[in-house]
Amino acid sequence: MANSNLPRRIIKETQRLLSEPAPGISVSPEEYPMAPPKVRFLTKIYHPNIDKLGRICLDILKDKWSPALQIQTVLLSIQALLSTPNPDDPLSENICKALEDK
Repeated sequence: MANSNLPRRIIKETQRLLSEPAPGISVSPEEYPMAPPKVRFLTKIYHPNIDKLGRICLDILKDKWSPALQIQTVLLSIQALLSTPNPDDPLSENICKALEDK
C-alpha cells in the first residue's frame, strides 16, 4: 500500500479497513474520494434495491456523493438499506412487487 500516487486519505482509510477488516468486505483504491466507491455484492441477495449483478441502488453511490463522505458512511448506509428497503427506487421490480404483495 505504499503507492505515493494515491491521496493520503485513500491510503489511511484502506489501511484502516485492512487492519480492522469487516467480515465479507474487501477494498482496493480507485477514483475515490472524488467519485463514489464502486460497491456491489458478490453473493446473491434477495433485496428490491440490489440487482442480480449485486449492484446497489443507493443515492450516495450515485448523484448524492460528496468527497466529504467516508467508506464507513457508505457501509453504514448499505447496512441501513438492507434493514429498510426503499420500494420507491427498486432495482428489482419483481422483488419489490413480491414484498408489496405480502
